[in-house]
Amino acid sequence: MKIAQISPLWERVPPPAYGGTEGVVYTLTEGLVSQGHQVTLFASGDSTTSATLRSVCLRSLRTARSIKNYEPYNWIHVAEVLKSADEFDVIHNHSGELAMAMSHLVETPMLSTMHCIITPDTRIAWDRYRGFYNTISWAEKRAMPRIKNRNFVGVIYHGIDVASFPFKENKQDYLLYLSRVAAEKGTHIAIEVAKRLGKKLIVAGKVDKVDREYFVNEVKWRIDGRLVRFFGEADAQQKRELYANASCLLLPIDWDEPFGLVLAEAMACGTPVVAFDRGAAREIVADGETGYVVGDIEGMIRAVRKAESIHPRRCRQHVEERFGVQQMVDAYLSAYERVLNARRR
Repeated sequence: MKIAQISPLWERVPPPAYGGTEGVVYTLTEGLVSQGHQVTLFASGDSTTSATLRSVCLRSLRTARSIKNYEPYNWIHVAEVLKSADEFDVIHNHSGELAMAMSHLVETPMLSTMHCIITPDTRIAWDRYRGFYNTISWAEKRAMPRIKNRNFVGVIYHGIDVASFPFKENKQDYLLYLSRVAAEKGTHIAIEVAKRLGKKLIVAGKVDKVDREYFVNEVKWRIDGRLVRFFGEADAQQKRELYANASCLLLPIDWDEPFGLVLAEAMACGTPVVAFDRGAAREIVADGETGYVVGDIEGMIRAVRKAESIHPRRCRQHVEERFGVQQMVDAYLSAYERVLNARRR
C-alpha cells in the first residue's frame, strides 16, 4: 500500500522530548515500513525516518526561532501533500483541520486521526469534511459534538515500542509528574499530593510561553529543591529512566485528555500510575491492577499510599497486550482497507 503520513511541523519526528502526536506518527510510520508498505512522511526536515521524507522547512517550527509567523509553513505543508495526492492510495492526516478543509480538492481518500478535541472554532471544518476519521479513545468519541460527518472508522489506541522502555521491578522512593507544566495538567495538584504525603516528587516537563504565568504563580514557588525537584523537559532517554525508577506516576489532569500517552509509557516500565478520572484514563489504566483512577486529591493521596501493592510485571503485561506497536499498526491497516473499500463502493 502507498501511504502518505502528514505530521504536524511543530516538532520533529520522532520528537526529541515532549511531543505525543509526533511520537505516535513515528512509531506508526516505522511499523508500516517494516511490513513492506511504501510510506512517505511529510514532516519537518530534521525528522528521522525509514520512510521517504518530504519537508517544506529544514527544522521543526518550535526550534526555528527566526520564524515569526508559522501559518504559511503549515499552508505549504498541506499543499505539498495534496499536490502529490495521486501518488498514494490513502492520505493519513495527523495535522488537524487544515488538511481536512482542503481534502475535497483531491480524489485520494483521507483518514484523519483526532489527536485533539473539536473546538467551536474548528467545528465548521468538521461539518464540511467528507473524508474519514478515527478517534484515539472512546472517551474522545463520546465527548465529540454532533457533526455531519458519519465516516467514522472506529477507535484506535496509540501504540508504543514497549521494548524501548526499560522494565524495573525495584523502584526508588520518589513520585513522578511528567507532562507539560500547565493548569489543565494539574502540576500544582501533583505537588500538593506529594507534600501532604511527605514524599519526594520530580516534576519533569516543558513550560510553554502560554503557561509561563501559571508556572510562576502556581508552581515555581512550591518547588523547594528538597521534597519537590524541578527537572525540566526530559528527552527520550531521560524520561525512560525517570519512569523506570519512580515508585508511582501522578497525572491529576483537569481536562478530558483524549489519550494520555505518559500513562502507557510509565506502565511499560513497570511503574503504577494514579490519574484523575478524566478523558480516557479508565481506558488506559486497569483500575486496581496497574494503578488507580480517582476523583479528587483525597482519592489520589489514598491511592498513592497503596500503589506499592501494584505488581510491576502486571503493568508491563497490560501495555504489551493493549498498547503495543503491532496492535496499532494492524488497526490502522484495517482502517485503511475500510476507507478504500468504502471509496470503491
